[in-house]
Amino acid sequence: MAEQKICCFTGHRSFSDNPKEIRELLNVLLDNLITGGYTVFRAGGALGFDTLAAEAVLAKKENGRNIRLELILPCPEQAEHWNADSKRQYHRILSLADSKRYIADKYTPTCMHERNRDLVDGASLCIAYLKQEKGGTAYTCRYAEKQGLRVINLATYLAAKSQNNKDTK
Repeated sequence: MAEQKICCFTGHRSFSDNPKEIRELLNVLLDNLITGGYTVFRAGGALGFDTLAAEAVLAKKENGRNIRLELILPCPEQAEHWNADSKRQYHRILSLADSKRYIADKYTPTCMHERNRDLVDGASLCIAYLKQEKGGTAYTCRYAEKQGLRVINLATYLAAKSQNNKDTK
């Protein structure tokens, strides 16, 4: 049996770029990855990019693509302090995911970093939305690179696209 191709996601909880542009870019990338044999996509369940990526994978599944969404979550109360709409979206994603696993039974000071490492471990590609060189997303990207994963940073691509658009005007 061929080894599964696994892609993980990491990104910021808020965007300075247009979420519609991020979603469109992610959709094209997902189509290419699925065509290239990627079948497992891992997300960490956080607000922002994790949610956008999980929703994009679920949309591909709903359109008949034979892929899996695996959620690796820090703890059951991750969404406890989120607003009602975000909680609803989170629980919808949980209900539609192919699997979910919690790092800890309750919040601990290390459960987020452990979740980030688990997202990366066993994957061969990391899709990121990284604009700051500090924090959990930056840590996860550095960890992924140390583990030999290719990291595709959508924020870098969008910045270059924006610069090219300015240069051609």
